[in-house]
Amino acid sequence: MQSQTNTSRIHIPATRRSFIKTIGFGAAALSLTNLSSRAGEKVIQGFEKIPTDPDASKGWKPLSDRKIRVGIAGYGVCGFGAAFGFQNHPNVEIVAVSDLLPDRCAGLAKACHCTKTYPSLEELVKDDTIEAVFVATDAPNHARHCIEVMKHGKHVATAVPAVWGSMEDAEKLLDTVKSTGQKYMMFETSCFHEDLYAMRQIYNAGGFGKLVYSEGEYYHYSATPIASYKGWRDGLPPQWYPTHSNAYYVGVTDGSFTEVSCMGIPSHLQWLQPENNRYKNPFGTEIALFRTSDGGMARMVVSWDTAGRGGERGRIRGQKGSFSEERKPTALANTAHGRYEGFEKNLPDINRPPIPPSVDGGGHGGSHGPLMNEFVTAILENRKPLVDVAKALNMTVAGIVAHQSALKGGELMKIPQYKL
Repeated sequence: MQSQTNTSRIHIPATRRSFIKTIGFGAAALSLTNLSSRAGEKVIQGFEKIPTDPDASKGWKPLSDRKIRVGIAGYGVCGFGAAFGFQNHPNVEIVAVSDLLPDRCAGLAKACHCTKTYPSLEELVKDDTIEAVFVATDAPNHARHCIEVMKHGKHVATAVPAVWGSMEDAEKLLDTVKSTGQKYMMFETSCFHEDLYAMRQIYNAGGFGKLVYSEGEYYHYSATPIASYKGWRDGLPPQWYPTHSNAYYVGVTDGSFTEVSCMGIPSHLQWLQPENNRYKNPFGTEIALFRTSDGGMARMVVSWDTAGRGGERGRIRGQKGSFSEERKPTALANTAHGRYEGFEKNLPDINRPPIPPSVDGGGHGGSHGPLMNEFVTAILENRKPLVDVAKALNMTVAGIVAHQSALKGGELMKIPQYKL
């Protein structure tokens, strides 16, 4: 779905495997609010209920009567396995669920209206009645778990990020998708935010022309680390969780980042001091300046320790038009979730695809339901999902390289490129 107006892509011949040798090893990260999720717990930022869009299902029509048999792995501190609404889709049957902790496994089964449980993903994937699995486990295991799912002949969707600080895992994941032929989709929520989805539609219609500059920002303040399996969130390098911001270029254009210079800012929070985290990460904020594959530039921010409005947002500027997050409708954009200004007068439909009436838009700006529906629809239509493995890796690995650049004082570094 790449725009035909962008024909001057720059090719950087950096091979991925040689890059691994020179750089070495190096989810949506979330913050607390006062709202309740499960009883007695605070909700993770992004899971807040937003007003229901009365037109979210307008025009939706079932593709078939077939029910895809789905397994879900991982409930976690934020109930992530049930948050995307697989259990409410008319073309889905939840066959089984799993979580390493028995109480959470039981909670996930209840939330998904499912009676069959397994003690681990490794056991769940042996169930031959399951066609597809949603991996909502801890971020360090996303790649390993997705590979395990596909090797058992099942399609897979995963929470972000695609890999955890590892170039080797990126290669293994890409190779597995290619060798098995199974569908892989990363559930990057920004891709179905109203503003980014509108940007994508306008870009594909030529409304921006060549992009000159993009910005993406992910702010998530947390005074103390959020509970996580084996403490994987404690002190994590900001740019290891980059997809919420990087989507504001990669998710708009299907392009990639080719080079990066990133600066890190030390944190004032104790839990983010290098002596207090397994990653020896010294930064609470990392700001990356990227060269893009079409010759433009992008600034992408991930921050854990800056006060003020949190969440994901972005802006883009092209030679023919621009889009900002200014939240007021205009005659040109006809949208309350962003503003297009430019030369194009005949803009395309910028509304997100309709979802079944039984499915709620959910958290992260109403993106949960559309993401899940996109994965289900891709299986039913036997097509590539929107956020495929190449796009997932181009979003994720750029952040791994950015963190390495920050550790080296902003050294300009090349980024490996991924494609199917």
